[in-house]
Amino acid sequence: MIEERIRQVFAEAGAEGQLHAMPVHVRSTVAGEDGAEPGPREVAVGSDAPVVIASIFKVLLVLEFARQVVGGQLDPQERVRVTAADRFGGWGTAGCLDDVELSLRDLAYFTMSVSDNSAADLLLARVGLDTVRLLAKELGLDRTRIVGGPRDLLESMLAEVGARDEREFAVRYPALPDDRKRRLAILDPRHTTASTPREITRLLRLIWSDAAGPPEACALVRDLMSRQVFRHRLVSGFPDDVTVAAKTGTLPGLHMEAGVARYPDGECYAIAVFARTHDLTASRPSVDAAIGTAAGIAVGFLRGGGR
Repeated sequence: MIEERIRQVFAEAGAEGQLHAMPVHVRSTVAGEDGAEPGPREVAVGSDAPVVIASIFKVLLVLEFARQVVGGQLDPQERVRVTAADRFGGWGTAGCLDDVELSLRDLAYFTMSVSDNSAADLLLARVGLDTVRLLAKELGLDRTRIVGGPRDLLESMLAEVGARDEREFAVRYPALPDDRKRRLAILDPRHTTASTPREITRLLRLIWSDAAGPPEACALVRDLMSRQVFRHRLVSGFPDDVTVAAKTGTLPGLHMEAGVARYPDGECYAIAVFARTHDLTASRPSVDAAIGTAAGIAVGFLRGGGR
């Protein structure tokens, strides 16, 4: 079975995986119609069980920003200053040594392209946390919960281990027993920003179908997701002529990515893959590769009519 093949891919990488994949536009092909056989509508492995979504929540955040821009509520060229007090989390403006000034739309760009936590926090402050939560409900993502922005989540993790800042956390965290690390609230979908693989592919399908807001807003999100610089997970599972627009998420022991693969024939497939490793090593290239392999297997099954 396809599900067992996918589970085995993760097991060989020392992880447990959850996955949901389906065409962006589901056809209603009936057996015998023009000689065609009906193809599978989805591949689902633990697709309805809750998962921590970490930075994948930024897709919803940028979608809400795009909707407000198109609706005239926000000026995308509005200037924002990122100061030392805003820097938290390492990538993009979060890793700058000096204050920088940029536009709201460039905050959105850094949020998606390098998963910039400082940019995401500043963007969230501008569009509103409650508004993003309402957007999730509007889109039918009833099992998606957003507890806060990146700083809220990372500061809660620091507090749990008794660290005052990131430097102290880097000292304290490695010394913790693995069972204590696994009990951190940020790694438990019951206590942090979470969803299900199926709801994440629903979000992607709505964006790719221009059904998540005005077409201009959906197009902006698709464009920004296509600019993500990290190419070691989903992308690794597809041929070179397949384009992948995606968003990663990473926490200790958790590796994930959600995105849409577009084939040369124009067919698009929404994929959400979540892996929980058996150990908590920060860098796990084998798990990252397994995410791509599992995604490629799932979409290959969908394209092959279930054979």
